[in-house]
Amino acid sequence: MMRLAPGPLNLITDVAGLRVGNADDAAVRTGVTVLTADAPFVAAVDVRGGAPGTRETDLLAPGNLVQAVDALVLSGGSALGLAAASGVADALRAAGRGFAVGDQRVPIVPAAILFDLGNGGTKDWTVNPYPGLGAAALAAAAADFAIGTAGAGYGATTATLKGGLGSASVTLGPWTLGALVAVNAVGGVTAGAGPRFHAGAWEMAAEFGGLGPPQPGEVDPAALLPTKAARPGVATTIAIVATDAAMDRAGALRMAVAAQDGIARAIVPAHTAFDGDLVFAAATGTAPAPDPVAAMWIGHAAAVCLTRAIARAVFRARSLPGDPVPAWAARFE
Repeated sequence: MMRLAPGPLNLITDVAGLRVGNADDAAVRTGVTVLTADAPFVAAVDVRGGAPGTRETDLLAPGNLVQAVDALVLSGGSALGLAAASGVADALRAAGRGFAVGDQRVPIVPAAILFDLGNGGTKDWTVNPYPGLGAAALAAAAADFAIGTAGAGYGATTATLKGGLGSASVTLGPWTLGALVAVNAVGGVTAGAGPRFHAGAWEMAAEFGGLGPPQPGEVDPAALLPTKAARPGVATTIAIVATDAAMDRAGALRMAVAAQDGIARAIVPAHTAFDGDLVFAAATGTAPAPDPVAAMWIGHAAAVCLTRAIARAVFRARSLPGDPVPAWAARFE
C-alpha cells in the first residue's frame, strides 16, 4: 500500500523542475509570489469563493487552444495586483519564453489576487508597484524559498491571526505533489481560542508545532466562529497544487477540484461569498500518467498538501509593527 511522506524540502518545488520566487514591499505591506518552470506546463483552475480576482483563467478551460502556461502568479493588492502578471510576462518575453504566434512570443501567465489593502501599509503610491514586484519575484525563482510573512502572503490576515505564504509536499509512489498557498481568509485556522490548527489531523513531522488536532470542546459546532468584517472582496485564499504526473488539462482540473477540500479542512468558514478562494493546478508531466484509481489518490494527496500548507503559512508568519492582528507565534509561543 502506498503511503504519503513529505518531500525533502516540504515545498511545492519538490516537484522537479518547478521554481518559486517571492518579492515583497515592507512599506506597502504586500508582495507577489511566482511559480514557474524551465518549460511550459499544463495548468487548470477551480474557483469556489464568491469574490475572485483573476487574469487569464478562462484560457485554462479544457478544450481551449493554449494547453500550457509559462508561470502562475499569486499577488496581493486586490485588482491592482493583477498588474504583477504583466511584469512577469514582460520578463519572460525578454527571455524568449511564450506561446509562439508568428515571429512573436506571448507568455501565458494566469494570476490570482488577494485583498491586503486594509492591513496598515502605505498605499498612496503614484506608480503601481506590482509589475516591478512580479518581475522581481520571477528573477528570484528557485527551489528553496521563504514561507510565512513572504511574497503574496506578506500582508495577509485571517479572522484572528496573521496569514501568510505556505507550502508543503508529499511523495506518493512514483509521483511527487506539492501545494503553495497565500492565506488571507475571512475565516480562522485555529480551534477556539487555543493554538491548535483545524488542520492538525493532517500534520506531518510536527511541521506546524506538533500540537495535534483540536480537542473535544475546543470547537463548538453550534457556534458562529470569528471572521473578518464581512465585506465582499476583503479576503481570499489563493493556491497552487502541482504534480509531476503526466496529465491533461481535464486531469489537472480534477486535481484542483479535489484540492479545494484542503481549504475546507484548514479554514472555518471557507469558500464564502466574501472570499475569492481559488486553486490552480499544475502538471509537469515528467512522471508516469496515473490510471483512474491513482488519479483519485493524487487528488487526495493534493488536498492533504494544501491543508498542511495553510497551517504552515500561519505558523511561520512573523509579527510586524502595526499589524492589525497578531502572528500565531506572538500569541502562542
